Order: sequence, then structure tokens, then C-alpha cells
Amino acid sequence: MSATGLPERVAVIGGGRMGSGIAHAFLMAGADVAVVEQNATAASEARDRILAAVEGSVRRGAAAPDPDRLVVTVTWEALGGAGLAIEVVPELVGLKREALRRAEDLLPVDAVLATNTSSLSIDVLAEGLARPGAFLGLHFFNPVPASALVEVVLGTATAPSAADAATGWVRVLGKTAITVRDSPGFASSRLGVLLGLEAIRMVEEGVATPDDIDTAMELGYKHPVGPLRLTDLVGLDVRLDIAEYLARELGPRYEPPELLRKMVAEGMLGRKSGQGFFFWDEDGTAVPTARERRR
Repeated sequence: MSATGLPERVAVIGGGRMGSGIAHAFLMAGADVAVVEQNATAASEARDRILAAVEGSVRRGAAAPDPDRLVVTVTWEALGGAGLAIEVVPELVGLKREALRRAEDLLPVDAVLATNTSSLSIDVLAEGLARPGAFLGLHFFNPVPASALVEVVLGTATAPSAADAATGWVRVLGKTAITVRDSPGFASSRLGVLLGLEAIRMVEEGVATPDDIDTAMELGYKHPVGPLRLTDLVGLDVRLDIAEYLARELGPRYEPPELLRKMVAEGMLGRKSGQGFFFWDEDGTAVPTARERRR
């Protein structure tokens, strides 16, 4: 453990938008960070994302971390010596299990292994792990630097020591941890996805434009971002996968609207594709609705 209260080394498996955000958070808090990506191109893009986020933090007054404390690589052996490894690969059970088992084989026996899943069962993902007591969920929110919340999700086998350590690390990051029992969708996704799906149905039915629906929630209910902008930020494909999973586990109230399926099929995935319920500038700014969706 370092003087900061964090593990000396934190490994992040997957350097996409969420993985890069998590890596940035731990790097700024004083940990050495290793990010493992699937190929050289993805690794280069992940490094650029993390360093751009670091530059933004420094411009806002944060102390600049030593750039040598960041390693972005395609080599899984970079997990060696990590006290915490967080898996941040797409929301597919098989893919996550494969990544978690591979990571466990390389980590020290006293390391904590975590998944950033927003909805998948911790117990299901733990199947096949040799040390399920050291495994739990650390559900960060997008965008990681601006989000104050992390769900610490406990499986039935999660040891109290792992839960306590994870909660302490969240506090060191300057965020608030809530502890949630392993259940489909946990607390945040179970509520947030339901709101997002109903907002999509309202667009589908022509009740109001995406911009007006979001404004209703932002001004009327003090939500920091509306459900449709949030869907664009998360990714419509990700939201569809989560909704289908929750529909199987919790029933038809989570059945995805046809509009969501149609938009995903057309490649309109939100910010990452440049268009979803809003159009997105290259700098990541949502452009006011250019056309109403009435389908």
C-alpha cells in the first residue's frame, strides 16, 4: 500500500472511455497505473485519452502526475504486482469471464480483482475464479472524473476485507461509495435504465423532442443530465445490451423500445458514433436536437 492509501500499482483491463477514465482517476490520486489493451492501436488511443484528461485536470489546478507512472500496453504481464485490477471490457459475460480469469492468474494472491460491470451478476462473473473472495464490482460512472459515485457490489463470496479495502480506495479517489448486494442492475442501473427506456418510449410516441424531455428532468427534477443525453453518453448499444439482460432477469418492464433497437441497427450509438438522440461535436458537445424523432 502506498502513502496515499491506494495500492502501489493499479491495473485496468480495457482502455476505452470508461477504462481511461478510471485509469486517470487512480493516476491523479497517486497510484502507478498499468492499462492493458487488445492491440497497439487501441493502446495508443487509450494513452492519448488518459494524457488528454490529465492535461485537463492540470489546467484546472491539479498537480501534474509523473508521466512515467502510466503504462499502456498490450502485455498482460503488466498486471504483475498490482494490488488492484479492474476489468473494463464490453458487457458480455463470456468476454468478462475470460478477462477476469486471465487477470487472476497474473495477480498476486493478496490482490483485489474487480469488474466495472453496470448490471451483470458478480456471482455469475465469479464462476471459475480460484479466489472469489477477492472479487467484487467497482461500478464507476461516466464521465469518471466528474462523477462522485462508485457502487461497490458484493458477491456472495466477497470477503469483508476486500469490500473494506475497495470502499477505502473509493474515498481516496474523492468519491462516495455505496455498497450494493449482487442483484440484476444493482441500484443505479436498475433505476437509471428504467427512466432512460421510458424517455425513449416518449420520443418514439412523439410526446416531446429529446431536448425537451431532458430539459424536463434537468430543470424539473434537478438531474445533472437528462436521460437521453445520458443514453448517448453511455452508448445506445450498451444501453440495449443492459436492457435486454434486465428484461430477462426482471421482466418485461425493461423490454427495449423498438426505437432503441432501430437506432442501434442503424449505427446511431450516441457520442461515440457522433449521433444518437443528439448530434455530437468532435469536442464531445451535444448539439441541440436537429430533428425530432417521431417513429
